[in-house]
Amino acid sequence: MTRTTTTWPPTTKGYFAIGAERMSKSLNLGNLMRSAHGFGASFTFTVGATYRALEAHADTSKSQLHMPHYNWSTLDDMALPTGCKLVGVELLDSAIDLPSFRHPLRAAYVLGPEMGSLSEPLLARCDYVVKIPTSFCVNVAMAGAIVMYDRVKSMARFADRPISEGGQ
Repeated sequence: MTRTTTTWPPTTKGYFAIGAERMSKSLNLGNLMRSAHGFGASFTFTVGATYRALEAHADTSKSQLHMPHYNWSTLDDMALPTGCKLVGVELLDSAIDLPSFRHPLRAAYVLGPEMGSLSEPLLARCDYVVKIPTSFCVNVAMAGAIVMYDRVKSMARFADRPISEGGQ
């Protein structure tokens, strides 16, 4: 069976969102928002971000004109849609390797801050925690793009990879 896609972003069932806790750099938030827009996210969010991060200078696609962005001051303020699974992205021994993870149909992915990890209260609220198989933490916006790529790759319809190298 050949799987193909002709639209971008690829059509998948369900929806997803992506955000970060305690983000402090506007370029990282802007980059994450731009990638989210490109990968077809339904919304983006922050939890406890600093004012400086909320300026989001790197978002050249102006994603906020195309999808909602929520700035929740505290974890208690975070209000995800009913049935949406919260998926933490953190480099923990106990986390599920991203390539082995089956993405929920309705998911919100949350990344940690630039110079730290997801807080214990946020980790406790997560339905799942996944890790990107790297030997050390990567930039938060890059980590977000990797997670979104993995979701699209695993949930959209693409042609099977060829047996030999290249695209044919």
